[in-house]
Amino acid sequence: MNSALNSDPGSLAGRTALVTGGATLVGHGVVRALHDRGAAVIVADIDPEGAQPLVAELGVRVAHLDITDDAAVADLVDGLDSLDILVNLACSYLDEGAATSRADWLTAFNINVVSAVRLAEATRALLAASGHGAIVNFTSISSSVAQTGRWVYPATKATLVQVTRSMAMDYAADGIRVNSVSPGWTWSKVMDALTEGDREKTDRVAAPFHLTGRVGDPIEVGRVVAFLASDLASVVTGADWAADGGYSAMGPEQAVPAIPKLSE
Repeated sequence: MNSALNSDPGSLAGRTALVTGGATLVGHGVVRALHDRGAAVIVADIDPEGAQPLVAELGVRVAHLDITDDAAVADLVDGLDSLDILVNLACSYLDEGAATSRADWLTAFNINVVSAVRLAEATRALLAASGHGAIVNFTSISSSVAQTGRWVYPATKATLVQVTRSMAMDYAADGIRVNSVSPGWTWSKVMDALTEGDREKTDRVAAPFHLTGRVGDPIEVGRVVAFLASDLASVVTGADWAADGGYSAMGPEQAVPAIPKLSE
């Protein structure tokens, strides 16, 4: 849809979004951001209980889904009348670095890459029919940097960045835009558990790696997703968007004067 024809090109009113992994804390932020812009949101997650707060708060629909089960994916998609937005957020964090087993390598790629591809293909016809179809894949800052002891997760996310480009190329003829979002450190269940809910401590640990001096909020990442899904981003496709507080821009010298240290 030409954004010039829409009085509010950022609005998602009248559009339906499917968000995998929406039961996570980051997923909650994405769902809220899409809902705030007017979208009707369906959360598809292997942990539907984790999405219940969104049901009570926003009235979203929740579907139990194992994204590695092609039959279950087909059943869910067959039950949709229409679809405008697909957000591939669900992922696996299986990663023991060099010690990771073959089975875990394959499981991680199956969840993080193959399932995103299969969901895109399963929803392709509906997205094409919408006239403003958009796919947002969740990648990561881990896709472009080396991190001690982490091999599998970064490899899957780097692969998904490239798959996003390929998907954008082949889906363009269907009028479907495809982009990815690479979050930096974002307040999550893991951070909450490790710090016993201490957000200030989390920000202190994250500060040296982020120009913003803190971790991101899930809703902040969600707003980037909502932008990419809207007509405001009608000219954007095949791109990986950093929603990382400047993590990827900073580099190894961090935000401190490094050269003066030579004379210390």
